[in-house]
Amino acid sequence: MARLVSDPLAARLGQPVVVDNRPGANGILGAELVSKSSPDGQTVLITSASFAINPSIYRKLPFDPVRGFTPVMNVANGGGLFLAVHPSLPVKTVADLIAYGKRPGVRLAYGSAGQGNATHLAAALFNLRAGLDMVHAPYRSAGLSVAALIGNETQLQFVSLSSSLQYIKAGRIRVLAYNYPTRADVLPDVPTMAEAGVPGTVIHGSWYGMFAPPNTPAAIVARLLADTRAAVSQPQVREKFSATGLEPDPSSPAEFKAFLERVIREYAEAVRAAGIEPQ
Repeated sequence: MARLVSDPLAARLGQPVVVDNRPGANGILGAELVSKSSPDGQTVLITSASFAINPSIYRKLPFDPVRGFTPVMNVANGGGLFLAVHPSLPVKTVADLIAYGKRPGVRLAYGSAGQGNATHLAAALFNLRAGLDMVHAPYRSAGLSVAALIGNETQLQFVSLSSSLQYIKAGRIRVLAYNYPTRADVLPDVPTMAEAGVPGTVIHGSWYGMFAPPNTPAAIVARLLADTRAAVSQPQVREKFSATGLEPDPSSPAEFKAFLERVIREYAEAVRAAGIEPQ
């Protein structure tokens, strides 16, 4: 996501925009770096839903997700996540998967992009609602977890389109359902999880927000907001977003902050429902 935005943003700002990937600890390492950076507009964070889930998963964070940052905007929204399986698994529907997972001697392993990541939380909720006893296999990033699914190290995973659409189209993973109230326009033939017979698994798992360090001056935030909005509004960027089921979000910093506070509460409820103990 950051790379899709970096070039058009650099053109607007008139200076290079360097993307510094900092995987690990479910995004906490990269977020901590930004939270301790100078509030001069030169260092910002683009992160995903795991940022708002971490307060419910970890007993102690090196920053406060609300007060420790200055929200800029929700760069892109993409709805929910897709339940995907390895093609070798002898299942075609969610009902097939549940029946298979309950067979004697069968123990399914599901991957995620890290402990407490949205992909973990979605699978934990499904595990609970479906009455399964699956094993969680956390990886350091979405790319690594999807690669593990493709390689059959894990049998299933909840994935975002941005990390997996090319593999879905190539038949390297098979999608069974979508954990959102409505079907996705990109894959309209894929049923919602409720339609597939497992309600109560909706999670807003695919969004990508921009944050500046705490106490960033309003003028700098306004400049970042205006230039990022202009960058993501360019036809070529919107086209790339759309190809992965995402849409630019024109929210203001205040609206994005309200969204963040709301989803933190929602994720906390989902963590409790799934019985996930903070670490």
